[in-house]
Amino acid sequence: MASFIPFNRPYTTGREFEYIQEAITRAHLSGDGAFSRRCQAWLEGQIGCGKALLTHSCTAALEMAALLADIRPGDEVVMPSFTFVSTANAFVLRGGVPVFVDIRPDTLNLDERAIEPAITPRTRAIVPVHYGGVACEMDEILSLARRHKLLVIEDAAQALGSTYRGRPLGGFGDLGVTSFHETKNLISGEGGALLINDGDLVARAEIIREKGTDRSRFFRGEIDKYTWIDLGSSYAPSELTAAFLWAQMEAAEAIGGRRLEIWHWYNDAFADLERREIIRRPIVPAHCQHNAHMFYVITPGSAMQTRLLAALNAGGVNAVFHYVPLHSSAAGRKFGRFHGSMHHTENISERLVRLPLWIGMEQADIDRVVSMVEGALG
Repeated sequence: MASFIPFNRPYTTGREFEYIQEAITRAHLSGDGAFSRRCQAWLEGQIGCGKALLTHSCTAALEMAALLADIRPGDEVVMPSFTFVSTANAFVLRGGVPVFVDIRPDTLNLDERAIEPAITPRTRAIVPVHYGGVACEMDEILSLARRHKLLVIEDAAQALGSTYRGRPLGGFGDLGVTSFHETKNLISGEGGALLINDGDLVARAEIIREKGTDRSRFFRGEIDKYTWIDLGSSYAPSELTAAFLWAQMEAAEAIGGRRLEIWHWYNDAFADLERREIIRRPIVPAHCQHNAHMFYVITPGSAMQTRLLAALNAGGVNAVFHYVPLHSSAAGRKFGRFHGSMHHTENISERLVRLPLWIGMEQADIDRVVSMVEGALG
């Protein structure tokens, strides 16, 4: 009987335990120790952001971004409906209204042409989400934001290591976020980071992250006592999490290279099925370099999606759908609204199937998945 192929299998480099033991030996297990500082410096160097702050999740980083954006009740934030719930929840928690717009049919990213018609006097920010590690059209989005004096909060949860016109994603918006959840390329089980490109936001970001206190300034010796001065919460991860993450960051180049190799195996193997119009492969524009975060196929219709998911999972290959559109969800209807046609969002949601992609997969695994897709849909 063929072995089970999970959707994801977390990859470890072999040094995670060593660094966790080192953190224990240092006797500093709460946040912002030596490993946190290393990880933050690495992010700042890789992305070119002015300041990176580790968080206990990407969701936490988004919540910090909403606080830094001063989202107030009734303020609107334009974002795609085809995204994870955290993208919207962070702003709803501040009383904000997510305004959902459609995605592009090629990259499945926020359609930059749909943003301006959705802007009202209450709009405060635009949140581009780089789906699958492929960049949104950031030149157009940034130009639009400047014209309307809006913040850009870049959701790069899936995009660490990807670029747009040669520049790293996460470094374009006033603020950005990324994720180290176990399904991402670099992992710490749970984890994330806030990426700050507007230097005027750094001081307040530190306060928000430290429960609303100026504790960071105290530890730098800038003040003799710290106290509560703003809104905030406990957003920093422990040093154990940061130690695990540092082992991943040290191996980032090798991890990225191996994932790209597996991605290209899939892409090459599915070329014939695409020519025969059985599936559609991901589209990556020439000016975008992706990080092989995921590989998906788009089926001819919703019935085919259902058939393919059933066949793969019955055959021992754990494949999954992605995102029920937020504008059609119970909470999305309650807390947000949508503007314009949502045709591509709804259409893609009913046709997309994500396939297993993790370090350790072999060519034989890819061949098996491709054969099962062809058998189910051919």
